[in-house]
Amino acid sequence: MEILTTAAALQAHTEIWRRNGQRIGLVPTMGALHEGHLQLVRAAARECDVVVASIFVNPTQFNNPDDFRLYPRLPEADAALLAPAGCTVLFLPQVAEMYPRPTVLQVDFGPLERVMEGEHRPGHFNGVATVVSKLFHLSRPHRAYFGQKDFQQVAIVRQLISDLSFDLELVAFPTVREPDGLAMSSRNRRLNVEARALAPFLYQSLQRAEQLVRAAELPPAAVSATVADLLAQVPGLELEYMAVVDAHTLQPLAEWDPARPVALCLAAHLGDVRLIDNVVVER
Repeated sequence: MEILTTAAALQAHTEIWRRNGQRIGLVPTMGALHEGHLQLVRAAARECDVVVASIFVNPTQFNNPDDFRLYPRLPEADAALLAPAGCTVLFLPQVAEMYPRPTVLQVDFGPLERVMEGEHRPGHFNGVATVVSKLFHLSRPHRAYFGQKDFQQVAIVRQLISDLSFDLELVAFPTVREPDGLAMSSRNRRLNVEARALAPFLYQSLQRAEQLVRAAELPPAAVSATVADLLAQVPGLELEYMAVVDAHTLQPLAEWDPARPVALCLAAHLGDVRLIDNVVVER
């Protein structure tokens, strides 16, 4: 596995791969890798000739300076995991390499970003769209691999690909979970022992919500309220939002439509660590 740190170096490799007719898979990450990331890399290695994994903690998508400062950074350990998973090139740029000048571009995804993460993290998806676009231009992948734990992000990137006519396929993989149900996340490393013991309640509450959705005996607002009540009983856990939305449009549901899949999405704080999770219910 080769490690590249400059945009020019990645572009040079991309030109050679494309000229040789090789299929390129891109796995964008912010590092502190876990099994969910590695599953994406392995899938890319099975389906493509070349796998580019990027590690870049993107400052423009953080609206909380402390979250950016404390985000886990483990490049050496990450590199050791990527090579045996099938990664060809690790792209490991510095902030000045990705942003040689301050960006002024503003991207508006309309209703897709005015709910959930977009509502609670202003500017977040503008930063996501900017860095993902840069990575697409530099690596020119045939396929880009993302995890469904960041459910809204996947929808945003899919819209980005469509609106800007990127010639690539988005591949979304299901959320990978710990044995107790906690969604794997780089931020899990920041949980202390007490918070880690409480974190599985997030998925348990979503499982209860899924049961209620399938029964269709309560309206969507009541399902959301039930989850809020359940998590209110967990000491030290603060629910930021619980959303019951159309899985395609991400818009809040007022009533059930048996023909439309439902996404149950939440964000919560355990101490100073913010976690998100979701479950999609096909009905």
